Order: sequence, then structure tokens, then C-alpha cells
Amino acid sequence: MTAISSVSFRQDAVSQMDALQDALTKTQQQLSSGLAFQTAADNPVGMTQVNQLNMQLSATSQYKTNQNAVSSNLTLEESALTSATNVLESANTLAVQANDASLTYAQRQDIATQLQQLLQQLVGVANSTDSNGNYLFGGTATQTQPFTQSGNTVTYNGATQVNQVHISSNQSVSAGDSGASVFMNTPAGNGAFTTAAGSTNTGTGWIDAGTVTNGSQWSANTGTYTISFTDASDYQVTDGAGNVVSSGTYTTPGTIAFDGIQTTITGAPAAGDTFTIAPAGTASVFNTLSNLISALQSPTLNSGQLTSALATAQAQLNGAMGSIDSVQASVGARINAITAAQTAAGSASVAIQTNISNIQNVDYSQATTQLASEELALQAAQQSYVSISKLSLFNYLQS
Repeated sequence: MTAISSVSFRQDAVSQMDALQDALTKTQQQLSSGLAFQTAADNPVGMTQVNQLNMQLSATSQYKTNQNAVSSNLTLEESALTSATNVLESANTLAVQANDASLTYAQRQDIATQLQQLLQQLVGVANSTDSNGNYLFGGTATQTQPFTQSGNTVTYNGATQVNQVHISSNQSVSAGDSGASVFMNTPAGNGAFTTAAGSTNTGTGWIDAGTVTNGSQWSANTGTYTISFTDASDYQVTDGAGNVVSSGTYTTPGTIAFDGIQTTITGAPAAGDTFTIAPAGTASVFNTLSNLISALQSPTLNSGQLTSALATAQAQLNGAMGSIDSVQASVGARINAITAAQTAAGSASVAIQTNISNIQNVDYSQATTQLASEELALQAAQQSYVSISKLSLFNYLQS
């Protein structure tokens, strides 16, 4: 019985000192690492909360990465769109210069050469890339060169869809704009309809781009209208079905109005000359430049046909610039949205990290006090064990 008590005492004492030593070691680890717990075994509830918060932090970090990447690309696109607008402004200026009756054919050829250089420059802008070599206007086909040029003909080879990138848990933005939407689908004519002088005209009359005067009366579904001059001063307008919708006497410059639209013809049309007005649709800005170049290079166009072609080109260049301005405004709005999301993500990261710290970080003041208490308890247990072990009765009971 005495031997059992002695052994039990030793076991209990050693167990107590081991437990105190484990507690002391754990507190030392907490102070060393700065963490109140490191495994689920230490604090199952706390570790679950920390894991969930770390997942949120990781997602926020990914959103921030997405935000930075998309913002960078959109900034590059914004710069490219500005360059495209500058090219079109230069082309429009040249079109105005070309519309000068005193210019010789050779001088118009020089202007056409300058326009060819601008066309090449615009293709270069449309094929802009980011720092990784991805094409800005290729849509989802970022590794495919979107535009190829053969002579004055430019073809789009990219995708029509664009990548959507999440910048927050409930918000995504377009990472760019496809070249098809930016450069290949600009408004034709004045945006509502196109005008043109007949290819067989012999007079000097030319037609401007025209305007819509009453949107409720104008309908593109009526097809192509034809203004026909029966003689130098009399005309009639027929719709796509051949119905006469208007007629009158012409004096230059003469405004011809019908079905909610009007256009002005200037110069001296000859008997048999025609002018057409057709629903606008869309046009490639490259084709607009190409057609302008072709008109200036043509040795067969008379003054009326050339001036009409120049008027159409100017209207379409202005429409293209307006279209690009709209895309640029959209890009700016997306950049602003990303900036707001970046601010929100930064605040969310700080809040999450604070929550993790509150749950997992050690309270140094409390842990230091606890360490001192545990050291004293362990020392007391060790001293007590040594003292009791040396008692004579204890020694006697062990013999």
C-alpha cells in the first residue's frame, strides 16, 4: 500500500509538472509567434473564423489584381482612342482642303497620299497592344492581330466579344472594346441616311449629307429615295417602290424636303442627273478613308460627284469621331468604377485583417502575465516535489 502511494505521488507530481511545462511552452510559443493559436486543435471555433476571413482576404486580393490589370488596359485603350480621334481630325481637315475647286488633280493626289499615310497610322493604332503583347482591340482574341491591311482595304480578324472581369463580388466590367464595335460599325452618312450623286451625272450639282427634320415622319424602311432631274430646274423624288413623294423647281442652292428629312443640292444639275438618299446603317472608318482616297484619285469624277463624295466622307468622319468619343466616355466610366472598387477593396482588406488580428493575435500583456504565473507555478511544483521527496518519513515509507 505504501509503495503504491509513493508511486502514485510521483506520477501525479510528474503529470502536474508536465502539464505546467506544456502550458508554459504554449504561452512562450504564443509570445514568440504573436499568435494566440496556430491549429484548429488549439481553438476550433477561432480557426474556423480565421480560415473564412482568409478566404475573403484572398478573394479581395484577387479582385485588386483584376482591378489593377483592367485599369491599366483601359488607360492604354483611352490613349489609343485619343490617337484615333487625332488621326480622324487630320483626315477631316484634309477633306476640307480637298474640297477646293481651284485645286489641280495633282494637288488632290498629294492630299490622297497624306490620307493613305493616315490610314496606315489608324491601322497601327487599332492594332495597339499592352505590355504583354495582347491586342487592345482584338476582343477575346487577344493574341490575334485584329486588323490587316491590303492596299486601302482593311479587314477585321478579331472577336466581337470582350472579356468580362470581376472587380468585386457583385460587379464586373468589360476589359476592353472590340475593334468591330470601335472601328467597323461607325455611323454611315449623317447617321440616319446617306446621300450620293449618280455615277452617270453630267452636271456640276452636288448633294450635302442632309439632316432629319422630323423623326416621326422619317422611316428607313421605305428604302432608297431617288431625286431625278427632268431638266436643269425641275425634279421629282421617288421612294424605293417608285412612288413619287415630292417634286419641285430647283434653284441653286436648293433645299429639297420630304418625309421628315431634307437635303441641299448645290451647283447646276443636268437633265437626267440623279441623287440618291438611302438608309444609313453603319460603315467602317477604314472604308470611309479608303473611299475618300479613291474619290481624290479618280480621274473621271466630275466636280459635282467629287464634292458629293467629299461631303459624305466629312459627315462619316464626324460620325466616326462621335462614335469613338462615346466609347471613350464608356472607358472613362469603367475606370472610375474600378477606382471606386479599389477604394472599397482597400477598406475591406484592412477590415478583414483587423478581424483576423482580433481573433488570432495574442494579447501580449495578458500572455506575459500568464507566462510569469505559469513559471511561478512550475517552480513551486518542482520545489514542492523536491522538498517532499526529501522528507525522512517519505524516505522511510519508500524503504
